[in-house]
Amino acid sequence: MNQDNIIIYDGICNLCNSSVQFIKKRDNASQFTFMSQQSDEGKKLMQKHHFNSESFDTIILITKDEAFSKSDAVLEISKNLSGFWFLLSYFRFIPKFIRNLLYDFISKNRYKFFGKNNSCEL
Repeated sequence: MNQDNIIIYDGICNLCNSSVQFIKKRDNASQFTFMSQQSDEGKKLMQKHHFNSESFDTIILITKDEAFSKSDAVLEISKNLSGFWFLLSYFRFIPKFIRNLLYDFISKNRYKFFGKNNSCEL
């Protein structure tokens, strides 16, 4: 398993699962490894990096040097995708609290807007 770029996501969220599929299709260098937040390994990594392992409200990217969550994780992931998706990383100029307001709104309503599965696809 690639230990440098691990994406930890809500495994029962339809939006999150679609996002994982989107990333996989654009990860030409196979840089990312995926793990659900509901898995034992996911919970251990979340705890290790000081995230609440009982809360599944954010995507988390664990790199060799640091851990990212919410909009920071999305922007960091986008830097490594093929195509023009790296351009999303330039949205870092928007203050983090504003980016995270939008992120939190979508996160809070993701099951209502996109639904959820009974189990994780992976």
